[in-house]
Amino acid sequence: MGFFTALNGWRSYRKLDAGWRNIVFYSESGQDWHWFSGLIEELNATLGRRVTYVTSDPNDPGLLRQHELYRAVCIPEGLFLTLHFNLQRADVVVMTMMDLDKLQLKKSINPVHYVYLFHSLGSTHMVDRANSYDAYDTLFCAGPHHVAELRKREEMAGLPARNLFEYGHPRLEQLLALGQRQPRSRHPVPTVLIAPTWGEHSLFNLCGEALIGVLLEAGYQVIARPHYQTRRLTPKVIGRLLDRYRDHPGFELALDMAESESLLRSDVLISDWSAMAIEYALGLERPVLYIDVPRRVRNPDWRALGIEPLEVAFRRQSGVVVSPCRLDEAPRRIAELMQDRDGFQQAMRSMRAGMVFNLGRSVTLGAREIARLAGQHGH
Repeated sequence: MGFFTALNGWRSYRKLDAGWRNIVFYSESGQDWHWFSGLIEELNATLGRRVTYVTSDPNDPGLLRQHELYRAVCIPEGLFLTLHFNLQRADVVVMTMMDLDKLQLKKSINPVHYVYLFHSLGSTHMVDRANSYDAYDTLFCAGPHHVAELRKREEMAGLPARNLFEYGHPRLEQLLALGQRQPRSRHPVPTVLIAPTWGEHSLFNLCGEALIGVLLEAGYQVIARPHYQTRRLTPKVIGRLLDRYRDHPGFELALDMAESESLLRSDVLISDWSAMAIEYALGLERPVLYIDVPRRVRNPDWRALGIEPLEVAFRRQSGVVVSPCRLDEAPRRIAELMQDRDGFQQAMRSMRAGMVFNLGRSVTLGAREIARLAGQHGH
């Protein structure tokens, strides 16, 4: 079934006329839809531009969207997706996929303008490979730190200056709006949200089971929100959590990374090196407890850039750090973090505007830039 789905999707795309290949979005997973949907709606409904959406996920919600200026095609991973990338005809392709042209998916032999959409506020040079963004022509940057890091990378690697568009971060805007509509809880029993990064050094992989036990014993309500890559790559880790805590009245598991309800119900976040902690603190103006697991480093030479990653600097401004060897300290540190809610809120508000571009306007401006690029590179 996957073979024929991919074959049919590949054929469907190749039959599209040039107008449907002027603006193309590519999604690796249905998780990408919430980053793309606002831009696509703006392009279709406000700017009257046609959009083709290619996804490798048969369950991508983008396949269900209906609009006269919108087409969706599914090409699952494998031979035909590789062929699609190698031979693709398009003017502008928008993606959230890192490492274009470095792994199995290559740039097309035909002229294509590739746009990278940052879906994280985190820095580019520690967690990601040094060359993860080199193949892109335009990069939609979330904040000034992305521009500084990418310009430094261009200088060090002898790359041509790319179009670094000052975009912003729609997810942060969404959290801001949701948080303003839903006041902070004043429940006598605080709710703790645990949402770390993924990989072998993820909090869940290293000490999640023990940490949840400590918190439940201390009387906290606990929501575990694993990254979808954790569920995909190490499902046994989540399976063990469920086996041990599924029947505990204070524990629940949130599996949809696009939902916001678990964030809104929480009083404090526990994370590791996930850039989601930056969104949470700036957007909901609530503190973070960081478990000091080893850094997630895919660029061993990240220090050569001479720029401190935002994930490192922001820890000092948004919470406290606890060693994984001292998990018993977590309940006390959470109580301390919650003592000065108003002061923390003011601190986040004063930092936010300088850290993120175009608060409240990112999608509108981003769609206009995509349309501009499509007009400039159209054939």
